[in-house]
Amino acid sequence: MFEFDQYLGFLAFLSILTIGFWLMIFLLTFVIPYWLFGNLIERFKESFQKKDPEASKE
Repeated sequence: MFEFDQYLGFLAFLSILTIGFWLMIFLLTFVIPYWLFGNLIERFKESFQKKDPEASKE
């Protein structure tokens, strides 16, 4: 059925596929939303500082 080299290649393929799958899940559920919400918060802070310069001296 399988020789040892083919078995190792199949295990390497499954490992890389699994790592890629979990990396994609991690990026889509944590990293990208964290980056987007952080960017939006910074934009709101900048626009608030432009409207009210006295409030930004904290």
